[in-house]
Amino acid sequence: MSKNRDLGIVVYGATGYTGKLVASYLNQQYGVNGSVSWALAGRSLAKLEAVRDELGIDADVPLVVADSSDITSIKSMVERAHVVLTTVGPYQLYGNELVATCAELGTDYVDLCGEPAWMKQMIDAHGEQAKVSGARIVFSCGFDSIPFDLGVYFVQQAAVEQLGAVVPRVRGRVRGMKGTWSGGTLASFRETMAAAAKDPGLVATLMNPFALTQDFSGIDQPPGHKPMYDEVIESWVAPFVMASINTKNIHRSNLLLGKMYGEDFAYDEMFMTGPGEKGEAMAKAVASDKSMATDTTQPGEGPTPEQREAGFYDILLVGQNADGQVIKASVKGDMDPGYGSTSKMIAESAVCLLENPDAASGGIWTPASAMGSLLIDRLQNNAGLTFALESA
Repeated sequence: MSKNRDLGIVVYGATGYTGKLVASYLNQQYGVNGSVSWALAGRSLAKLEAVRDELGIDADVPLVVADSSDITSIKSMVERAHVVLTTVGPYQLYGNELVATCAELGTDYVDLCGEPAWMKQMIDAHGEQAKVSGARIVFSCGFDSIPFDLGVYFVQQAAVEQLGAVVPRVRGRVRGMKGTWSGGTLASFRETMAAAAKDPGLVATLMNPFALTQDFSGIDQPPGHKPMYDEVIESWVAPFVMASINTKNIHRSNLLLGKMYGEDFAYDEMFMTGPGEKGEAMAKAVASDKSMATDTTQPGEGPTPEQREAGFYDILLVGQNADGQVIKASVKGDMDPGYGSTSKMIAESAVCLLENPDAASGGIWTPASAMGSLLIDRLQNNAGLTFALESA
């Protein structure tokens, strides 16, 4: 990276709801003039000053004015930064120039993207340039898809240690979760659906679990689109709305890790609802829930601090080999997934890249393939996540 860069991490979108949470976390965790230098960026200097004052952030934290519609301001920001952390979505509307500029100038980048069609476009358009420039671009550094992506990585590492090899089959099962969708997530969902309505070709991308693995396609994957009884975990399960993006990232991780999980790796992700008739009824109710499509929460809106603190998530990863041997692990978060935990995860992802310049070479990565155990350790030490093995 250029020695002329005067900013470590730039939080782009710092005046938005999630951006403010990221800024607050960096301020509390790393302060000012410590080992991690950071700055706040957004469209309005007055709003940036107001956020800095509201959060009690030291006046020494730099403020950077940048607007996605002004490429000159974006380039100026990117040239100064070692890592750009962006919460400005939907990324398909506001992220094109930022990714292109980071890829061109060799600047690391993290986001909260859950928009696979856009991610595919960016991989195709800028992946090779990022390799040349040394930019490490890492999508999906929030609840989609860190707990799931790193969870599979964690259970595979444990499988090697305990069973002597990776397992070809992993089940991702959301055991419990309390929280609300972010307005940004909902806006991205609406934009993706609108784009798919205009371009039927995007539907194939959204439906393809290997949409982000370029020329590699593995075996047929479990469908995961309707309620079913899972005999391995002895529970009914229902479709999980974020499986569409998480599965794609996990298969991309496998590719980028040299197909470490195997060419015949299978993964699905569903919501656990319990055994018996009650579990079956709940699974069917979850499957018929359309609240995400009708939720009116807008970007910039979100839960109260008390609601964020009361949130949590509990994800079970179940690996199984051809001999029927099972290995189980859990990933748990101590705050609501869409805001409180997500803001800590993306912040630690940015710090991980900043403090580990050799963790990956240039390219467009996933959290597991770029940072792996380095990020797991950071998240456990600082961000309220736990990764643990469970008895099979």
